[in-house]
Amino acid sequence: MDSEKAAEFGDFSYILNGIIKYFKERCSCGSTLDADQQAIIADMMGYVDMQAKLKRKLLQIGVALSAERNINALLDMIVSEAMTFTNADGGTLYIMSPDERSLIFKIIRNNSLTVNMGGRNTTNIPFPPVPLYRTDGTRNTRNVSTYVALTGETINFPDVYEVEGFDFQGTKIYDKNNGYRSRSMMVTPLKNHENEIIGVLQLINAGDGRGNVVPFSPDYQYLIESLASQAAVAITNTTLIKDLGELLDSFIKVIASAIDEKSPYTGGHIRRVAELTLDIAMEIYKSDNDRWKDFTLTSDEQEELRIAAWMHDIGKITTPEHVVDKSAKLETIYDRINTVTLRLEVLKRDIEIKYLTKKAELEAEHGGNGRAAIEKLDEDFTARVREIDDDIEFLKQTNVGGEFTSDEKIERIHKIASYKIAIGGNTQPLLNEEEVLNLSIQRGTLTVEERKKIENHAAMTYKMLSQLPWPKKMKNVPTYAAQHHEKLDGTGYPKGVPADQLSTKSRIMAIADIFEALTAADRPYRPGKKLSECVKILGFMAKDKHVDPELVDFFVTSGLLVSYAKKEMKQYQLDNFVYNGKEYAIL
Repeated sequence: MDSEKAAEFGDFSYILNGIIKYFKERCSCGSTLDADQQAIIADMMGYVDMQAKLKRKLLQIGVALSAERNINALLDMIVSEAMTFTNADGGTLYIMSPDERSLIFKIIRNNSLTVNMGGRNTTNIPFPPVPLYRTDGTRNTRNVSTYVALTGETINFPDVYEVEGFDFQGTKIYDKNNGYRSRSMMVTPLKNHENEIIGVLQLINAGDGRGNVVPFSPDYQYLIESLASQAAVAITNTTLIKDLGELLDSFIKVIASAIDEKSPYTGGHIRRVAELTLDIAMEIYKSDNDRWKDFTLTSDEQEELRIAAWMHDIGKITTPEHVVDKSAKLETIYDRINTVTLRLEVLKRDIEIKYLTKKAELEAEHGGNGRAAIEKLDEDFTARVREIDDDIEFLKQTNVGGEFTSDEKIERIHKIASYKIAIGGNTQPLLNEEEVLNLSIQRGTLTVEERKKIENHAAMTYKMLSQLPWPKKMKNVPTYAAQHHEKLDGTGYPKGVPADQLSTKSRIMAIADIFEALTAADRPYRPGKKLSECVKILGFMAKDKHVDPELVDFFVTSGLLVSYAKKEMKQYQLDNFVYNGKEYAIL
């Protein structure tokens, strides 16, 4: 009902209250009312009281609709409350299709026929969408639901079998097949706050409470229109919240995918860490072990942890690609081992030129008498060339970074660096200081400075995420995401947070991140480790208080570790392992 009719309805209630007040004042002044007047007053008072109750009920329904966030539960509530409100036997809810070309069945209810389809019910609705337009493009106004959707008018029929201008043939066939008689019907549009029609609510066969079907009263029509308006706003808000949630989730996964794609060696890392983090957290939450009795994981907390896990490496956006992808010690934009090798080949060429020049001089000066000197020259040349070839192989192996570089090897690197070569008329050391620094890295491929750049991603993760306006239920996302490299002994990064300030959720993510890195078979600087070796390393880290020993123990003994290994690791990595003296079979 429009605002003008609503005002009339409100004025009528006001007038009734005024009449009642007048007669009460007469009674207080000694005037008496006859039986008819008393009956009229009683009816009016009953009517006003009923209207007040209906309005209160409508407000209560509005509050309930606003609070519901599950879209299927919300649709169920709209139909069930409208049916209860009007004592209707049946109700159907249509939602406008995304292209606004048809109405989609969402809920179908009928108490007499015990029909309950759509919404939270698992029974699917077998009926196709109702088209709003015919094939020639004209409006489909013969169907009552599409007429209401197209015009925005409420239709209220005492008996659909006696209506002209609408096609109720399908309704009559349905009634005949099911032994039913559709009679009174009210169909009203669902208009949201922008006055857009987002659906249609259809109610059928209003009851009088004594088993009789009666028309839907005009008073109910106004209230149902109000309910439909509130329902439309609730649906729009819930859908918007759901769509925004899906948009955020998609955006998060796009960012995570971009971070993984930044390096060809870390594809899938974020997904695996996120899934493993949630798996461990869920199993701990379901555990009946007293150790985890205080661990909570509501649906909101689960979502908070999931988002944090997907965002834990967002700071790597700021890390240079040549550092993220550094698969060899001399690698920057390209692997400079080839340049170093070329210099050594140039050195060999220079030595050979000197050798041949000297040999020619000896032969010219001494002829056959210089054989001993020439043989000594040949031996020295061959030994020097062999030494340079050994140096080339040594530097190639050292550049990989797969083995520990000892002090003896570093001393040899400095010796090679001292070789002099002439390029463009200028004499220079074979290796410059930066190349010596990189080749002298004792573990892995990163210098101290490069490792700081890598580690800085955790600080950047916090800095970036903490600037976002997270809702209250997501307030811990920046903290959880940034603490995945913190250690229980306080030696982690970015802040060196001690154990008593690390939540269980942060500790879980740290284990997931470490175990994924240990088991990954796509790292450029090493082949994938065997499972037994990964478990051993994880055990050492727990013993050294780098990760939570109790969480590691749960991860291993609960079977989660084996499940993850079978799902994510390569076949050649899978082997049986020993943990705390017990052997675990995986094959």
